[in-house]
This record gives sequence, C-alpha cells and structure tokens, in this order.
Amino acid sequence: MDTPYGSEALPIWERPEPQPRAAPVPLSREKIATAAIRLADAHGLDGLSVRKIAKELGVGPMRLYDYMVNRSELLDLMVDVVYARIAEVIQQSAWRATVLAIAHATRDAALDHEWFSDLLGGRPHLGPHALAVGEATAAALSQAPGVRGIDGLQRALGALNAFIIGAVRREVTERRTARSTGTDEATFQAGLGPYLTRMLETGRYPTIARLVIDGAHLNTEETFHHNLTTVLDGITGRPRT
Repeated sequence: MDTPYGSEALPIWERPEPQPRAAPVPLSREKIATAAIRLADAHGLDGLSVRKIAKELGVGPMRLYDYMVNRSELLDLMVDVVYARIAEVIQQSAWRATVLAIAHATRDAALDHEWFSDLLGGRPHLGPHALAVGEATAAALSQAPGVRGIDGLQRALGALNAFIIGAVRREVTERRTARSTGTDEATFQAGLGPYLTRMLETGRYPTIARLVIDGAHLNTEETFHHNLTTVLDGITGRPRT
C-alpha cells in the first residue's frame, strides 16, 4: 500500500473501515472486537479463532479478513476496547488521583477480562485508547515530586507498570488455578497444613513461621491499593543523596 510514509502497510488504526457490503450481516471492526472479547472472556485466548468469531457473528470467516490482516491485529483491536474503559477514569484533579484511578481501572479490567493480563508487559500497546491512557499516566507522573527529567520519568513509569502487571497477573493466576484444580487458596493451604507445620517446627524458617502463624488473610483489593501507594511513595519521593 502506497502511503504518505512510503510503501509500508498502514497500521490498523490508520486504515479506513472497508466499505459496507450488501450482505445480510453488516460488519465493523468494533463488532468483530466485541464478539472476540466475548469468546476470549469465556474460553481464553487459546479458545479464540477467526472461525469461532465468524460463527458468533453469523458470517463467513473470510469476511473478517477485510477488516484485519491477522490475529495480531485482532488482539490489538480487543486490547484497545479494554483501554477505552480504562481511559474513562483519566479526568482527575491531581496527578496522584489520576495514577491511582488508572491503576485500579487496569486491575478491574483485567479481572473482568482475564486474557487482558496475558497481553500486558510485552510490546507497548499503541491503539488510540491505549495511547490516551499512557499519555495520562506519563503526564501525571511527570508532575510528581521527586520525578525529575525524562530519565526519572522513564524509571517511575517502569516501576509503576512492573508493580501493576505483577500484581494483576498474580491475582488472575490464582483465579485460574482455583478453577482448573477445583481448589481455592484456603483449601490448598489446609491440605498442606500438616507438612508445613512439620517443616516450621524444625526452626529453620522462623520468619515464614511468623507470616503463617501471625499473618492475617489480607483482602486483595485493599492489599493492591496499599502496595500501590507504597510504590508511588517510593518512586516519587525525593531521591537519596
């Protein structure tokens, strides 16, 4: 495709929608992405295919390739629909409120669409809504005390994203493990209780013993917020000399 930038193919975000066909079922990229999200929510990314999406929409599989080139573009469309939901919270009054709102909205979105967590942490998402979320996050952190210059902003963003992705993936992984094994975390711990008791009684693991015996069962949402604010305090505080 000849473009103002040379002969490279335009990304899906800059390609116009195909002209509507005189067909019983009208299509659009939004409809395709919505159907794909429904399937991925129910069956995960491994259960997602063009054939299944086409069946869901009541069209032939080849029609979908008028709207996207490959699976990678399909995932780009799906991810940006999720980012559109996250972007709804970015109008906050202060930098910290903006960062907190975006982080919590990202967690909520990943818990509602578990496949979304699988696509975090790789190459950056560059759809229009993803860019809006990224811009809001970077702009907010750039106003934080202790974040100085572009290097400081890059490090702050890296630390924040590493926490969010790690926390979200851990929570999603625990959910999936509970479903696949039929055993929730409490039941798993109870099943290994006698073994763990014997190991702790050796005295070789005193700190773990304190955590197991004295530690409370923490609420995941409260823990996410507490750890998030701790990370923000750390990366935006005055650097040590």
